[in-house]
Amino acid sequence: MDPLEVFREILKLAVDAGASDIVIKSNKPAYLRISGKLKPVDMDPVPGGMVVGFIEGSLPRNFQVLWERDAQVAYAYAVEGLGRFRVNAFRQRGTASIVFRYVKSRPPTFDELNLDAVPLIKLCQSKDGVLLVCGATGAGKSSTMAAMLNWINHTMDRHIVTIEDPIEFTFTDDKSVFEQREVGLDVPDFPLAIRAVLRQNPDIILIGEMRDKETFETAISATETGHLVFSTMHAATVQQALTRLFEFFPPEQMAPRRRLWPNPTRVFISNTLFPPPGGGGRYAAFEILVADATVRNLLLEGQFDKIQQLLETGDEAGSRSFNKDLYRLIKAAKISKAEGLRFSPNPQSLDMNLKGIFTT
Repeated sequence: MDPLEVFREILKLAVDAGASDIVIKSNKPAYLRISGKLKPVDMDPVPGGMVVGFIEGSLPRNFQVLWERDAQVAYAYAVEGLGRFRVNAFRQRGTASIVFRYVKSRPPTFDELNLDAVPLIKLCQSKDGVLLVCGATGAGKSSTMAAMLNWINHTMDRHIVTIEDPIEFTFTDDKSVFEQREVGLDVPDFPLAIRAVLRQNPDIILIGEMRDKETFETAISATETGHLVFSTMHAATVQQALTRLFEFFPPEQMAPRRRLWPNPTRVFISNTLFPPPGGGGRYAAFEILVADATVRNLLLEGQFDKIQQLLETGDEAGSRSFNKDLYRLIKAAKISKAEGLRFSPNPQSLDMNLKGIFTT
């Protein structure tokens, strides 16, 4: 059987079932991640040769060398009439495995993601700065960022350049103009794209992932020349994201780099997904930290442990705590009280809020 045809059937089954991810391991049946839970497909095991056959048959020509050299590769794969998938192929114990992430062809809206739009729209209207969306794998970072850019596209005239590995959501120009560059297809590597982007006259830059100090320094340089930069980072909380950013640098460079964070429009958004009480789908809760003068002073002093306290009391600067969004979701019956309390960084405070007791 043709590996491409077999995999198209598996991917169609996954999309019809509402799966966000598909896990393929040689000589095992496929697994689907639905509402955060991994479930096996009732099917025969996928032979190792068929897994390799799909990778070699779907891999863009430019990426063949990477697969042969590194035994791992990430790329985008589209199925006509079905949609796009982010593909990560790799070898383990001498056999091939693949993880697919389903990417809906149309960027989502705030309503479709059940997000509180008001604070996010305010951030979209920033003239410059870094908007860093963080969270664990599968926490909805890319979807949240796409919803923000989607809102900008339909309401503001901006030139937006994205650097992605691979491209996830594709945008159709409306009031804004998008240039979406995929590493490996449109530009040889990430550093080259980063170095070139400031010469491409962008108003907004999307960097798929804040991955190293060169990316971080480019983002800072872009904001200082009036650009707004969107990016993501694998970090469970805002506090963890701040700590990791400066860990890109050796200890002797950390203090000087913290001084490069001078503008109050730098923002951190942390996402977490929760299952609704009745099952089916997931809802996002987020916290926002706006780096105002108080936050900048803490950064200069390296006092990251005090960030959580600022989130709880930072409404005036535009910051908001995770508990505030959990409170919103619980009151709207989107998630259960038990789930909210389980994931809250301060469950005692959230429980008091739900009883109508708020502290200032």
